[in-house]
Amino acid sequence: MTNAAKRSILRWIHVIVGIPILSYIYGPISEVQQYASAVRFVFVPVIVLSGFWMYSGVYFAVIGVAAWVGAYCLSGFWGAVLSQVALFIARKTWLVVRARRSKQSGLI
Repeated sequence: MTNAAKRSILRWIHVIVGIPILSYIYGPISEVQQYASAVRFVFVPVIVLSGFWMYSGVYFAVIGVAAWVGAYCLSGFWGAVLSQVALFIARKTWLVVRARRSKQSGLI
């Protein structure tokens, strides 16, 4: 499978799975409680997975989803958001360190 086809599939998954989240946000409060747990533990992790996969690959996506679900279960929404911020900072740090090592090994 080519990278373009993979990105296209991931984009469609990302968009289609976002529809139930929109209905969760804008739906009547009496009906929202019926599928709140499905949105929290199925649709949001699938969106996080597909978004991270498109952004930086499958390994980062799996780690991101595991961090999201684990932090959400342990400390709620803001803990999950904080886990994602920490994950992005760790990824950026890793990329910078890797680039510096690669640059240093090329000079020697």
